Amino acid sequence: MKNFRKFLAVSALGLAFSSATAQDQNHPWTISIGANAVDFFNEDRVNLLDLEDANMIPAISKISVERYVGKNLTVGLSGSLNKIEKVGWQPNNTLEMPVEIEDQSYFSADALLRYNFRSQIDKLFNTENAVVDPFAGIGAGYHWIEDEGRFTGNLVIGSDFWITDNFAFTLQAMYKGVVSEYNTAEENIPATLDDNGGSYSYQSSHAQYSAGVKFAFGGMDTDGDGISDKKDECPEVAGLKEFNGCPDTDGDGIKDADDACPTVYGPTETNGCPDADGDNVLDKDDKCPNVAGLASLNGCPDSDRDGIADKDDKCPKIAGPRANSGCPYVDSDKDGVLDKDDKCPKVPGVLSNNGCPEIKKPVVPVSKPVTYEVQKTLNDYAKTILFDTGKSTIKNQSRAILLDITSILSEYPNAKFSVEGYTDSVGSATSNLRLSKNRAQAVKNYLISKGIASSRLTSNGYGEDKPIATNSTAAGRKLNRRVEINLVK
Repeated sequence: MKNFRKFLAVSALGLAFSSATAQDQNHPWTISIGANAVDFFNEDRVNLLDLEDANMIPAISKISVERYVGKNLTVGLSGSLNKIEKVGWQPNNTLEMPVEIEDQSYFSADALLRYNFRSQIDKLFNTENAVVDPFAGIGAGYHWIEDEGRFTGNLVIGSDFWITDNFAFTLQAMYKGVVSEYNTAEENIPATLDDNGGSYSYQSSHAQYSAGVKFAFGGMDTDGDGISDKKDECPEVAGLKEFNGCPDTDGDGIKDADDACPTVYGPTETNGCPDADGDNVLDKDDKCPNVAGLASLNGCPDSDRDGIADKDDKCPKIAGPRANSGCPYVDSDKDGVLDKDDKCPKVPGVLSNNGCPEIKKPVVPVSKPVTYEVQKTLNDYAKTILFDTGKSTIKNQSRAILLDITSILSEYPNAKFSVEGYTDSVGSATSNLRLSKNRAQAVKNYLISKGIASSRLTSNGYGEDKPIATNSTAAGRKLNRRVEINLVK
């Protein structure tokens, strides 16, 4: 009995684990081995939890095989052996129990249909694959004591404690009711009469307790990755347990089905694709994969920030318009009128006279329309104006860009323009709106300081409204932080 209690104590250690997978369609077969104790009790005293009269041998003495058949039902066969040394006492006795007798061999074979309550526990406690898997069942059996045998009808309660997908501790109590009792007056069975006419019998109804370990196996695994097809999201391709059986070919921790580059190692932040130069433009989309660049230029750098990739810029270190291949226009006579528009490129003049010296007599300025190309050039310049982070202070490298904008505006003295500021969505909408207004005003003030009439300019800010790209990426947010100079019609 002490050995049996020790076995129960070891089995109870299974409660320390949080979750596991029980016998089901994924592991339909189980085999269990362990110890058993048999208790022949007084018929006036049926108590399945009283083990004082139990008989046990200190060895593995029970083996069971079970098969899951669906809907929480399991069928099984078990065999056990024991040695009977003490039995309960029949009515009419005055002797103290248990009664010790000569050792008698005990063998039993039992069939069982049981129902597991694990799914109900999961629903009750909102868990998945609970450790504790209680069960109850009915069955039939046949047992022998020495050469005498009887059929029994069995009732079972117990629980499995699943430690891993395939291993559990199991505890069980079984009441075995003999279908037809022995008649001590007519049959030759081991029995003893006391002075009061009472008798004891160990071939009557009794209880059998068992404890052991259980191993689950079986189930189909088409791809041989150790994950049953029932749980395998990729049952025909060998994969990893952490991805429910799906593969991760490049070993970057992203399963192939979710990996934008499944055969090339890449970080999670870029959805499994590499970005060698760290410019947030994936190598597969990067025209300059080994040099950090801008998303707007397909990953290529723009050293002078003029909106033209260095590889296409004839003056990559000096900002210039796209119309002049990235090089600044020349103003030989330094009169503020570019040579391309200066009718007198070698003689300083005024804008109103197309770069020629001012004519003293009144002239009516010739008005020419602002074309789409001019408007686009203005905004190509304006979008490259840089400010100190979170401020409206214009960075020094943008001064050349503003001079080019001043030159263009000077060519259309009768046109009026609106300077408009925009931000990305980082920060509060209120602060973004204020910042956009201040930046637009700063550009307007600079243009006025360079000779553009204030009556021709207005400014306003729109904060994070009217984005031209997504704000969910760094590249998109960069495009949304901009200044535009638009013709007022």
